[in-house]
Amino acid sequence: MHLARFKRISLGHFPTPLERLDNLTSLLGGPEIWIKRDDCTGLATGGNKTRKLEFLVAEAIASGADTLVTQGATQSNHVRQTAAAARKVGMTCHALLERRVTNQGEQYEQAGNVLLDDMLKCEYHFCDEGLDMNAEGLKLAESLAEKGRKPYFIPGGGSNAIGALGYANAAQELVYQADAMGLRIDGLVHATGSAGTQAGLVAGFVALNAPIPVVGISVRAKREAQVTNVHKLACATHDLIGTRGDLDVNMIEAHDDYVGPGYGQPTDAMVDAISLLAAEEGIFLDPVYSGKGMAGMIGLIQKGHFEKDESIVFLHTGGSAGLFAYPHLFSKQRGA
Repeated sequence: MHLARFKRISLGHFPTPLERLDNLTSLLGGPEIWIKRDDCTGLATGGNKTRKLEFLVAEAIASGADTLVTQGATQSNHVRQTAAAARKVGMTCHALLERRVTNQGEQYEQAGNVLLDDMLKCEYHFCDEGLDMNAEGLKLAESLAEKGRKPYFIPGGGSNAIGALGYANAAQELVYQADAMGLRIDGLVHATGSAGTQAGLVAGFVALNAPIPVVGISVRAKREAQVTNVHKLACATHDLIGTRGDLDVNMIEAHDDYVGPGYGQPTDAMVDAISLLAAEEGIFLDPVYSGKGMAGMIGLIQKGHFEKDESIVFLHTGGSAGLFAYPHLFSKQRGA
């Protein structure tokens, strides 16, 4: 796998740390748990989208763009990082924010990632839930082009084959780190949403001939839909990289037991998982993605999905800024 063939710019801090979670491992009684700290990528508080944006923004620059256009939910980590990338390379950013969550209080559309979007001078507009948001984003890009701008559209989550190269590269980085440590990885667990992270990891591990199962904890879609979405994008990424052979759909694993009432809607398991990791390891997760991902990993461990003598890696996809949009779930003042 030779990713230097593709355009890329530097936006983040890599490699991100790979750390053993001693306290959580002891508390759960095995397996051995490690965490890949992609919350430490550095761009506007970090997160997994930075890896994708290194390839996507390089394409935008090559196309002569002066504006990045994208879409996401209200508390989108992707929009925040895309806006930061735009500022870093001298572009403007326009975004559509879908109101998928409307029951978390008056501050939800002002705090957390939305506050950071404001500070990054992102031009955003709210949309009601249920629209084809990528189609709406393309319309926005077309309207900006009619006004003389040179827009480059990035789909939600940065999840296309170009963006997924970021996680094919992450797979390569992780295998190198594990080999240097003498660590055998028996599984990687992460929150899966727009599919690009999981698709890139699967395609990357296949290209490296590194048989590491990737376990996705869905934050929105049902299992069948998530498997289909990830497989389609993993195949496109697999083809773009130029790996021989087919990518079997049976390689895609997704669990939908931890979504709860819906995307961005709190669950007791998510609150417990975030509180546990903060108290035991001093690491903050986010309520929409990594919190449910951690809840899923803990749930799978308790169900015996992993053997006690195995070693698994949890991919922290960032987003702790989102905690400030859900203060009522974690603050000691919530009952005051």
